[in-house]
Amino acid sequence: MPGTVDTAALTAWVREFGRLIAAEKDRLTELDSAIGDADHGVNLDRGMTAVLAMLAGDAPQTPADMLKRTGMTLVGKVGGASGPLYGTAFLRMAAAAGGADALDPAGFAKVLRAGLDGVVARGKPVAGDKTMYDALAPAVDALDEALTAGRPFGEALRATVRAAEQGRDATIPMVARKGRASYLGERSAGHLDPGATSVTLLIAAAATTLNGD
Repeated sequence: MPGTVDTAALTAWVREFGRLIAAEKDRLTELDSAIGDADHGVNLDRGMTAVLAMLAGDAPQTPADMLKRTGMTLVGKVGGASGPLYGTAFLRMAAAAGGADALDPAGFAKVLRAGLDGVVARGKPVAGDKTMYDALAPAVDALDEALTAGRPFGEALRATVRAAEQGRDATIPMVARKGRASYLGERSAGHLDPGATSVTLLIAAAATTLNGD
């Protein structure tokens, strides 16, 4: 039924995220070269390549299974901060999915918020730290607000993308307070945060593949 997010839909979401990461790998690494270790795009692409290979093998049977296996693969294959953060996000999403065979829009919103909670638990970011949180948190809030207002799932997902993009762009003037970028102090201002950029791709992939209109 429209708006239902089952295992196949979540698999399509993760595959689209992998495609976007591959396409933007060099740009993500370039962004990271300005304020980090110059490996964000390369590391995420390595992890998502492993995830896509996993999905091409023994297909996951439930939403929780798919999300858990994605998270475990990312933790095992991605270096730097990205692996633990993205991996924890997907593992928390898996736990929130529980034993459901499919998620309704509210259920997906709950799962996405659990992913955000995982990022917070792992990295302890707050708004304004110049991290992936600055794009992910507004996106999660926007999805909840849109669904509470009764907007169709596809429309709510598009609002989520806009919120993520605005959060991503807002990192440019920020002075980093977390991670390698924080070592630069004031010199970290004026640069787009690579983590906020990659997580916006995750949200964009959801809007493309889970649109239930």
